[in-house]
Amino acid sequence: MMQRAIGRALNVPEAEIETAIPLVEIVTTGDRIQDRRLLEIGGKALFTKEIEEALLAGRIDIAIHSMKDVPAEQPQGLCIAAIPEREDARDAFISRDFDSFDTLPFGARLGTASLRRQAQALALRPDLKVEMLRGNIDTRLRRAAEGDFDAILLAVSGMTRLGVTEHIREKLSLDAFLPAPGQGALAIQTRAANIDAPLNAQWVAALNHPATAIAVAAERGAMTALEGSCRTAVGAYARIEHDILHLTTEMLSPDGSARWRRVGDLPQPTEADARALGQRLGGEVHASAGDQEVDPATLDG
Repeated sequence: MMQRAIGRALNVPEAEIETAIPLVEIVTTGDRIQDRRLLEIGGKALFTKEIEEALLAGRIDIAIHSMKDVPAEQPQGLCIAAIPEREDARDAFISRDFDSFDTLPFGARLGTASLRRQAQALALRPDLKVEMLRGNIDTRLRRAAEGDFDAILLAVSGMTRLGVTEHIREKLSLDAFLPAPGQGALAIQTRAANIDAPLNAQWVAALNHPATAIAVAAERGAMTALEGSCRTAVGAYARIEHDILHLTTEMLSPDGSARWRRVGDLPQPTEADARALGQRLGGEVHASAGDQEVDPATLDG
């Protein structure tokens, strides 16, 4: 998808895009290790580390990441050059036997590796048995279809990009299941020294979606203040309507028994102002919630 979009932005003939802008597949540590939670093996950065190393070494020129996997701080020498228009940021409910989250029976088994989704689900349904589920989307869908879980939760955006939305039983409420910061958005990363090169400037201008970039800046500002990682249950979602940015951010206790939330608006937002709003609201949430970080040793899966 991004390969063709970059090619079109650079006016490369459609038939020549795959040759002119070759794809380099990199399997990250986060992709390889499927039997443990991310917080046990180094966190979300395991989905970006090897790709960023290839970028710094010059083996690739452009990296595409899921924004929710990108750490708050960029490695020295790299930058986020563009953020394309966001896909649906909601979480998806997938189940072989049940039509919606609310129809799950008492004590149902819910599969997810996300501490945020675990906490939000338990906040609504403390009776659920949340069990660790990792693997690529195909693996997770297969396990749900085989009945290993009564239901699983995935990102709508990932399913949309892979063309498997027919498995979605319900798109969950953005209020009850506030997304991870940056969920649904992509980050296009490059070397900072090359950002102003004419060819780079051309595709950056074509692919960057200002409203998405501003919303993501607000969410990542909140993430920074909340020290958001796979060790904390953190959500943030921003949208722009009629030139007003609306941001909601929250932190939850891992068992869902407590939830701290702040909401704020910002007229005519810039990225810098949006980030500052996120940091302020996130700071207020953090002050109320205190330290909610999870010790991996306390987890079952």
